[in-house]
Amino acid sequence: MQHKITVIGAGNVGATAAQRVTEREWADVVLIDILEGVPFGKALDLAEAAPIENHDAGLTGANDYEATRDSEVVIITSGIPRKPGMSRDDLLATNARIIKTEVSQAVRYSPQEEDTPLCRLPDR
Repeated sequence: MQHKITVIGAGNVGATAAQRVTEREWADVVLIDILEGVPFGKALDLAEAAPIENHDAGLTGANDYEATRDSEVVIITSGIPRKPGMSRDDLLATNARIIKTEVSQAVRYSPQEEDTPLCRLPDR
């Protein structure tokens, strides 16, 4: 594949996003998460379904943002759920910190060049 999409967060939403992108053969996908081993296992599970779904999009699991280098699109699905006793303000502040960190890492490895238009995925 020529295109590369990163999905940050290998939970249910992230894994489903990666699955949909690969099934439509929009791009190869890097699935990244801070939990050791989780993105590798999810990527392997999704890759093993490729022959059944009849696609050849690549799937990579990673804990290091280096694997996301040169992604055209970054999808962020990570964050924490609200815990008992946690206010909505606390939840928002915590998830804002998480997103800020992830965005800075994503931009570090996949900056948008000034003369490059945003990626346009094919219609399917």
